[in-house]
Amino acid sequence: MVKKNKLKCAAMVMSIFMMVGCFIGCSGQSGKMRDITTMELVQDMGLGINLGNTMESTGGWINSSSVTNYETGWGSPVITKEMIEGYKDSGFGVLRVPVAWSNMMSEDYEINHDYLARVTEIVDWALESGMYVILNIHWDGGWFSNFANEEDRDECMNKYKRIWEQLSEAYKNYSDYLMFESLNEEGGWDELWNRYSNEGDKELSYGILNEINQTFVDTVRESGGNNAKRHLLIAGYNTDITLTCDSCFKMPEDPAERCAVSVHYYTPSTFAILEADADWGKARTEWGTEADYEELNANMDLMKETFIDKGIPVIIGEYGTSTKNKTNEMIRLYLSSVCEAAYTRGMCPVLWDVTDVFYLRNEAKFKDSELLSELMAVKEFERE
Repeated sequence: MVKKNKLKCAAMVMSIFMMVGCFIGCSGQSGKMRDITTMELVQDMGLGINLGNTMESTGGWINSSSVTNYETGWGSPVITKEMIEGYKDSGFGVLRVPVAWSNMMSEDYEINHDYLARVTEIVDWALESGMYVILNIHWDGGWFSNFANEEDRDECMNKYKRIWEQLSEAYKNYSDYLMFESLNEEGGWDELWNRYSNEGDKELSYGILNEINQTFVDTVRESGGNNAKRHLLIAGYNTDITLTCDSCFKMPEDPAERCAVSVHYYTPSTFAILEADADWGKARTEWGTEADYEELNANMDLMKETFIDKGIPVIIGEYGTSTKNKTNEMIRLYLSSVCEAAYTRGMCPVLWDVTDVFYLRNEAKFKDSELLSELMAVKEFERE
């Protein structure tokens, strides 16, 4: 049960952690696949952070003549090895690298060589630092929405499979510190089924996602090398907790039995997402009431009961909050509470971050040292 706590001795814990260094070694290219379960691997990750709004930036207004134009298109500086090492030095055990692979892609869905090489360079830096890496297909220009159209569905699946065939080949000899993630939040189609009105074909919408995730597993497993045993992350329905815990969502069949499930956490959205009042909600500047904690614990308990307790590992692939119109105290309270709620139930929480919101990329350090200390102190709590 998450409670409002003061996280005493956080600074001391952080100091000791930094002294130890906690280098987990084993670069991705070494090809070592350990005899550990996915549950053990996910729990070994500790806490994670996203390299957000970087390699997944996309848009027709971005000059497509170079990879750098995309990398910096949404405000990120060019990523350096020092920036990546700074994540590890801050105490994070896993870096999630969202990618828009359609950028600079050929008409027959061949991933641009330079684009793949740049992503690989960033992945290698993270692995060499001792972190795990989660590599995905992110929003990617929104083409996943076309799965809702029956006439486009086969071609969408063809593109999806082609992407994972190429990525599986490129990284098939990497160690188990590299995890593949099937997709981001796009696995769910309101055009087919609306959760609020319950109108449409629910089984069809879920069925498409289930087929995508099964295709992902089959494609990776058939690609050879270490991919026969690679740990895989399966995107939940819109990565929403309630929708992913629905009986219509099915984990794919996996002969290696090495799959985890991913959901995201931005609840309540009026606090975590809204920066100003909207027609669907009034923006909140505070969080931490008894009802807020009850909601948080209920959501995390639902994931634990539906997946963790049945032997299926869980990664909270994104959690976070907008920072406008909020005090630092409120931001710290919300983020540390969500982090603790997930971690203590055996999940791996991965903070959503973009340039200079929580981590100062050009300085290669965390912006709010107190927030960092509170997050890292969560690792001292016992897991259920």
